[in-house]
Amino acid sequence: MRRRIAAVLAGLLATAGISLAQGTAAQATAPCDGTYTIVVGGTGSSWNNDGFRGNIQQHVGYPTQIPNGASVRAGVNELNRLVRDQRAACPGQHVKMGGYSLGAAVVHVWVSENWNTFDNVNAILVADPKRQGPPGTNGSTTPFGVFVGAPLAGADRNFGNVPVKTVCNWDYICDESAGIWTYPNNHIKNYPEDFNMDHHNDSANEQWYNGVWYPM
Repeated sequence: MRRRIAAVLAGLLATAGISLAQGTAAQATAPCDGTYTIVVGGTGSSWNNDGFRGNIQQHVGYPTQIPNGASVRAGVNELNRLVRDQRAACPGQHVKMGGYSLGAAVVHVWVSENWNTFDNVNAILVADPKRQGPPGTNGSTTPFGVFVGAPLAGADRNFGNVPVKTVCNWDYICDESAGIWTYPNNHIKNYPEDFNMDHHNDSANEQWYNGVWYPM
């Protein structure tokens, strides 16, 4: 029974149309001028094929084929290595990180674990499965927590003083009340502008829920 539910969850979090090929993130340190923008793709993505576009300096490579806690932990560790290496080389540079679906969970966890030791950073979470909202609107990993495992399981807003922008549009992955029938169509098609990291500013601290703006 657990295997069957885990398989269902894997299907729910899978991102259709994205390559399953895996890779390791590029090692070069980005220039120190401007904003250092780093992005994390969803289930099935690779560091060079994650759907994000715009002025991006780094794509994160991590094991995305199975959406579980171990995948998220690996992604958090790699994201942490990359941003801290960049910060060591460029101490005054602003860091903007974005994630989609499973990648949003990676960024979400990183912020929760690092907000009190890392400043001058903001985060963009698109279709975050760990999203916490009003009753009935939490992300889809909440009811599946025992199967996906920490740190993917659960929902919270433990972001400290880091500006965070969350976007969820009629999508079961980030809003269980939307209904499972909204997947995968809405999860794939409802974020046409949000993959463009230039669309998000460096200080956004807000949430967009079903097309309506709310303060964080």
